[in-house]
Amino acid sequence: MMNSSEQQAIFDGWLREHAAILHHVANAFATGADRHDLMQELMLALWRAVPAFRAASLASTFIFRVTHNAALTWMRAERSYRRRLDTFQQQHASPDLAAGAGLDASTDLLELLYGAIRTLEPLDRSLLLLQLDGASYAQIAEIHGLSESNVGVRLNRLKHKLTSIVEEKQS
Repeated sequence: MMNSSEQQAIFDGWLREHAAILHHVANAFATGADRHDLMQELMLALWRAVPAFRAASLASTFIFRVTHNAALTWMRAERSYRRRLDTFQQQHASPDLAAGAGLDASTDLLELLYGAIRTLEPLDRSLLLLQLDGASYAQIAEIHGLSESNVGVRLNRLKHKLTSIVEEKQS
């Protein structure tokens, strides 16, 4: 059994070495202020998962798995919340509520890329993020329970799809 100081030491080390993983996941699954909320959820999920780490895989592989699963769970909860909020707003429609619905259009290439990534299905989004973070096909396959060849085929298709989405948004 791990004590809290050991858990804290491991967690702190992981954040120092792998904070970029959490940022990439948060940027790919959320926008605006939701990024901060999701980042908090990812850190909490990682903290809770520390005692479950058995070093059967690389720490980065474990962190990818934990954060991607936490992001998917957060996304489902957010979607449910948004549906309930939309229903409420439709039932109690007022001009003030509709006025805040506009989003600022960003021309920044990085935001454009993350915007395109957010349009992908959750599994595809996760596969692409893992590759962008430098995970090998073997690591990605292990995280998602796919074969390495399946990962390669899916990533190739995703690159073409992402290129099309970005080019279309730039037009």
